[in-house]
Amino acid sequence: MAANPAFLAYALATLVLVLDLLVLWVLSGARRARAGVAINPEDGARYNVPVCDMDPPAVARYLRAHRNAEATIYPFLLLGLVYVSAGGGSALAVPIFSIFVVARIAHSIVYLRGLQPWRTITFALSLLAILALMLATLYVLPGR
Repeated sequence: MAANPAFLAYALATLVLVLDLLVLWVLSGARRARAGVAINPEDGARYNVPVCDMDPPAVARYLRAHRNAEATIYPFLLLGLVYVSAGGGSALAVPIFSIFVVARIAHSIVYLRGLQPWRTITFALSLLAILALMLATLYVLPGR
């Protein structure tokens, strides 16, 4: 399977998308530390900072960006795996995967910076890529 160009594109997309999720997650923790608050009592005691039930607005933005990324990345990765496993070719995989990855990275950046209409545009591009992947997957499924 590793020699399959569609699988290679899928593997590279997966690595970049997982990195995006991890960076957003780590940045949310860094923002919380910079704000000098903790949401768990044990963290407050360990770092000698106040415990607060609510995250500061900057931290909440990072967490919203992370949740938004999860909401599209997980379905994309599942569909991509089905597409590649069903024998889908790289002629469709590479452009769809590329558009999705670029749109998601761009979305993370513009979300964190609060840039509209770019946030909506990049989100829409990622959804269009998912829809294209759904259609491509239906096309390659055996017995359709």
